[in-house]
Amino acid sequence: MNVKKIVLVGYMGSGKTKIGQLLAEKLNLSFLDLDFLIENELKKSVKDIFSEKGEVFFRKKEHEIFKKMIQSDSSYVLSTGGGTPCYADNHVFLQNEDVFSVYLKASIPVLVSRLKNETANRPLLHNLNEEETEEYIAKHLFDRSYYYNQCKYIVLVDDKSPEEIVEEITRLF
Repeated sequence: MNVKKIVLVGYMGSGKTKIGQLLAEKLNLSFLDLDFLIENELKKSVKDIFSEKGEVFFRKKEHEIFKKMIQSDSSYVLSTGGGTPCYADNHVFLQNEDVFSVYLKASIPVLVSRLKNETANRPLLHNLNEEETEEYIAKHLFDRSYYYNQCKYIVLVDDKSPEEIVEEITRLF
């Protein structure tokens, strides 16, 4: 495999972190989570960054760190935030020659089911009830689909275990 950078993209709750960890382990690569890299640099949680500095500040920092990672010579599996490809032309990096980009595509019902008990930890969902969450996700997926679809590969995640998804991704190499 001569892929240097595997970048996982998808909506929150699509499994980017779990699948990224398993994939990195299987391929003997480092696993990186973009939100964690941002939190580590700023010494604050994403939730606190959003509430104290706002989304615009967060997106600028996200772009800066994402660009630095893409331009690095390192090999890794990178889990992005749900909005990462949608801002600051980050989606353009998904087409780079040394980037193996995968959109982990989950249906709205699956995302609602996975996220309904996590809204307190999700800054964009924390004030929504289940019906509002479903509407929000549906609108967001519609708005973000252009950017997500810039990935070189799309893997459907509904009704599959993380291990099955990892196997499917490795067969794409």
